[in-house]
Amino acid sequence: MAVITISRGTFSGGKMLAEGLSRMLGYRCIDRDMLVRKAATKRVSEFDLRAALEQPPSFPGRFNHRRYLYLALIQAALMEEVRAGQAVYHGLAGHLLLRGAPGMLRLRIIAPLEFRIRMAQERLNLGRAEAIAHIEHMDEDRRKWTQFLYGVDWRDDSLYDLVINLESIGIDQACRLVVRMIEQGGFELSPAGHAAMKDLALASRVRAELAVNPYTLNLEFEVESHGGSVTIQGDSLDEAEVIQRVASAVPGVTGVTVEAAVAANPR
Repeated sequence: MAVITISRGTFSGGKMLAEGLSRMLGYRCIDRDMLVRKAATKRVSEFDLRAALEQPPSFPGRFNHRRYLYLALIQAALMEEVRAGQAVYHGLAGHLLLRGAPGMLRLRIIAPLEFRIRMAQERLNLGRAEAIAHIEHMDEDRRKWTQFLYGVDWRDDSLYDLVINLESIGIDQACRLVVRMIEQGGFELSPAGHAAMKDLALASRVRAELAVNPYTLNLEFEVESHGGSVTIQGDSLDEAEVIQRVASAVPGVTGVTVEAAVAANPR
C-alpha cells in the first residue's frame, strides 16, 4: 500500500521504471500530464500551468506568490491521487510535494549519457548533437525549477531512499529490486498512516481553495488538518470570516480555526 515517487533526468528511464512497477505491483501510474490536468482551474489553465512548469522564471524573486499558487494547486492534485496509497508517481519532484507523507518510497533513477542520447534520438527523431543539447537544456530547467519551487537541488542523493543507476542493471532488474523492498515492509500505509494521508489531502485541498478564491487569492496560508478539524495560519486575517467560510465549504472539513501566523515560513 505504498506510494512510490520517481525523480529522474530527461530520458533517464523514469517512465519505464514507473510503468514496470505499476504492472508488477498493480499500482496506479501517475505522470505530470495527469497531475497538470487535475491541478488546472478556471483561474490557472492547464496550458498556463504546463508552460509555467516547463519554463523556469528568469527572475524568481518576482514570482513568489505564483510559486505559492502553483504549489498549492499541484500539491492538492497529487495528494488526492495518492491518498489511498498503491500509486507510482514520476515527474515534478513528487517526493518534495509529498514531504511528510507516510508510506512513501523515494526513488531517483540515473542513466549513462549514451543511454539518454539514444532515447532522445529515438523518441524525438534528433541528431546526436541535438539530443545532447536537449538533454542538457531540460536538466538545467529542472534544476532551476526545483530550486525555485522547493529551494533544493533535485540531484542531492540525500533526498532519496534509493538511487538506481541503469549503467549496470536493466529496468526489469530495477523493478524487481524495488518490489522486494516494498514486499519486505517499512513502506506500507498503516491505519494511522491512512489517517495522516487523509489529513494531508484535506489540508492541501483547503489551501488550494483559498489560493483560487477571489477574496483570498492574494493571501498565503499554512493549513493543517487533524481528523477533519482544520487550522489555518496567515499573516493577514482581515478576511477571517471569508477564510472560515471558504474552508468550511470543503468536503470533509468538520471545523475551522483561523490564527495569526507565529512567524514567516517561506516556501
